[in-house]
Amino acid sequence: DYKELEHVDDSLDLLIYLILLTIAILTTWVFKKKRFKFIHESGVSVILGLIIGAILRYTGPVHTYSSDPGITSLNVSPAKEVSTPVFPPNILKMNVSGQTFIYSISGPESNMRPEDITDIQEKATFDPEIFFYLILPPIIFNAGYSMRKKHFFHNIGSILTFALLGTVISTFVIAAIMWLVAKTMTISITFLETLHFGCIISATDPVTTLAIFTDLNVDPTLNGLVLGESLLNDAVALVLVGSLEDYSKLFDNNESDASQVIAIFKSILHFFTIFFGSVGLGAFMGILTALLTKYTHIRDYPILETSLFFLLSYSSYLLAEVASMSGIVSVLFCGICQAHYTFSNLSQESKVRTRQLFELLNFLMENFIFSYIGVSMFTFSRHRFEFLFILGALLAIGVARALNIYPLSFLLNLGRKKKIPCNFQHMMWFSGLRGALSFALAIKNTVTEPRQVFLTTTSLIAIFTVIFCGGLTTPLLGFLKIPIGVIQDDSNDTNLCDRDGYEEPEAEAQRTPTQVRRSALARTWKSIDSAVLKPLLTHSRPTLMDTMHWMGPVARWLTTQEQMTGEYSSREHEAFAKGDTGVGAGAAGLGASGSSASLPRSSGSLPQDENSLSNGD
Repeated sequence: DYKELEHVDDSLDLLIYLILLTIAILTTWVFKKKRFKFIHESGVSVILGLIIGAILRYTGPVHTYSSDPGITSLNVSPAKEVSTPVFPPNILKMNVSGQTFIYSISGPESNMRPEDITDIQEKATFDPEIFFYLILPPIIFNAGYSMRKKHFFHNIGSILTFALLGTVISTFVIAAIMWLVAKTMTISITFLETLHFGCIISATDPVTTLAIFTDLNVDPTLNGLVLGESLLNDAVALVLVGSLEDYSKLFDNNESDASQVIAIFKSILHFFTIFFGSVGLGAFMGILTALLTKYTHIRDYPILETSLFFLLSYSSYLLAEVASMSGIVSVLFCGICQAHYTFSNLSQESKVRTRQLFELLNFLMENFIFSYIGVSMFTFSRHRFEFLFILGALLAIGVARALNIYPLSFLLNLGRKKKIPCNFQHMMWFSGLRGALSFALAIKNTVTEPRQVFLTTTSLIAIFTVIFCGGLTTPLLGFLKIPIGVIQDDSNDTNLCDRDGYEEPEAEAQRTPTQVRRSALARTWKSIDSAVLKPLLTHSRPTLMDTMHWMGPVARWLTTQEQMTGEYSSREHEAFAKGDTGVGAGAAGLGASGSSASLPRSSGSLPQDENSLSNGD
């Protein structure tokens, strides 16, 4: 009886979320049709989630698990006092009439009274592991796979500064302010716990702002800075959380000062090990996929090629988790490598399919998690509202964001040829929305009272910033006089390449006003990439025989026939020019002009491939 009731409740909960997403999609369509720009689909999902959550909380059926005579429950206590380190147990074995039954822990008891919890409400909250294994990986991968590489790498120095140093500044500023706020509260919250809160709330997710930037064709430099910072900021915040947890295990007030210093340095080493190790694993899976798609003819079977691409991409997440690294960081950099190398090796059908697949998964998962944030405000049973802490957190993230953006922009402008203007800095400060990753990190652990306060505060901040800050993005762009309608110069990349992928040097006179001179770091990376990595991992030219001729027979062995003849590039151009994508009218319908030939140019999220698409449009 219990299993049957569980099955029915689970099915009903999933149906409710599907209906919620359906309503959100239809509502978003109406808003787009009516050109209502003051709320994004993420905000729509949150609002609908709040409404559905309230309905489930206050109108759901009574809790039948305790009233159904066919379902039994038993309150047990240990027969003798159990030492704290091994209690509560992760697995409980109960002997009933000579037969042993195994029970697993699901968490502490709800803060609500049992009679206030409905069947549907209790099941509407999922295991936090679902977020990290099923929901976040497609979102993070698509962010890397659909990223405009050009504006990311041109501003790589500034992006790394904001993401690494800026996130650390934000974490400590928020922790300091919230520690002072906590001193006025009845709940005991240590500085180490406020540091944890600072880490999780420093993860930005400006999905609403970036969508508006894309729709309005905002200045590509601003777009690249906001996008790049948000991508790496999430990765840094996630690894910071892990390092802080590692430090908390090593921390002991009874140990000497020297031991505490050692614990701090171990945590710092742990941070860099996890971050760069995860980057390496993600890049490794991207390189492996590029090599398989280049040196095999699996592209002759597009469905197998797409399946291989999907499985190896997702494996980057699992491989990092198995190696005790960060799966989120790994899958992000795997997506970047897949876009930069593997994409150009794929058949035209797989290029379209992979783009559509991850764009669809990203859209559904992102809207689901925002809907879930709204629903969980009413259905999650371990919320704890501390209004002073919530107000203090709103103030703290504003102050921390300002101390992140403005001082670092000043320092970066000392060395940048194209400065970051004040109106860009104001927009970057305003774009620090909180969202999916912050919520997922907060809901992962709600055992103690401080962690329950962190979850409630994080959820409310995410709701506030997505609805109100996201809705005010368009008016603020006009108020700050930030250029919109800027023609993206991605097409210029392709004009600088011939049909076989040779890249000609870009003269200074050829630069458009929106183009940025590369930094020294970007120029160094570009030279290594063009001379070694692209010739090795893609069908682009020049080949290794041209750039690494001293390698002799090895360079020839690593060069494919398609690279030497340019046959692959020419074939792809012909298929592209004819609109022969092999995916039928469904793909064609995505193009701005209704033809499949316009598909790669119709969406800004399609990975830009200088080799296979040069001169194709």
